[in-house]
Amino acid sequence: MERLQKFLAHAGIGSRRSCEELILQGKVKINGKVVTKLGTKVDPDVDRIEVNNKPIEKEEQNIYILLNKPDGYVTTVKDPQGRPTVIDLLKDINQRVYPVGRLDYETEGLLILTNDGQLAFRLTHPKYKINKVYEVLVKGHPDNKALEQLRNGIELGDGLTEPARVKILKLMKNSTLLEVTIYEGRNRQVRRMCKAVNHPVLNLKRVQVGPIKLGKLPKGSYRLLTSEEVKQLRKSIGLR
Repeated sequence: MERLQKFLAHAGIGSRRSCEELILQGKVKINGKVVTKLGTKVDPDVDRIEVNNKPIEKEEQNIYILLNKPDGYVTTVKDPQGRPTVIDLLKDINQRVYPVGRLDYETEGLLILTNDGQLAFRLTHPKYKINKVYEVLVKGHPDNKALEQLRNGIELGDGLTEPARVKILKLMKNSTLLEVTIYEGRNRQVRRMCKAVNHPVLNLKRVQVGPIKLGKLPKGSYRLLTSEEVKQLRKSIGLR
């Protein structure tokens, strides 16, 4: 239960004071009856609330989800080809959420899903240059020349990539594990960059977006971001 004027303000009708004025003017109804008493309590899940005879919907609470996407899932809400989507992994989430950006069908790792449209827009807009960190297993052993090409920018079909941060994490017999940080979101960008220097990707996992890290979240699992994580994420893109 919450006070009527507070509910109206949160629903975007106006300031708390202007909502109080609407109530006093007899312009607000609860379950078909005019209410003029300030402080009247309502249950938005049960009561039908109207202002000037127009129903007012309960404001949807923002939700922020961190998913460790497995390969074999498409990063969409629905897939015309009938393939499994990342939404299928959210078993007990009742609110409608959307993936922020995309991970390829065969790419694993960190994916944020939310119903916060402003945050999603800024996280994916090139203007805000949000860092995205990947662990990249590539074929062979890139030499210094190949690494510098990746760091300085690669000419792809859609233009020169911005400089990336690249470091070697582990050398293996026939492959190399790299950490690659980019600040763009082009289609299959990391795969295309590595292919351009003749070291095709064998496995690709995103481990960080902005200040949010994947950590030890099991593959296919998800959790809600903490309030502190949401605060840091919004701060990184200039939102309060």
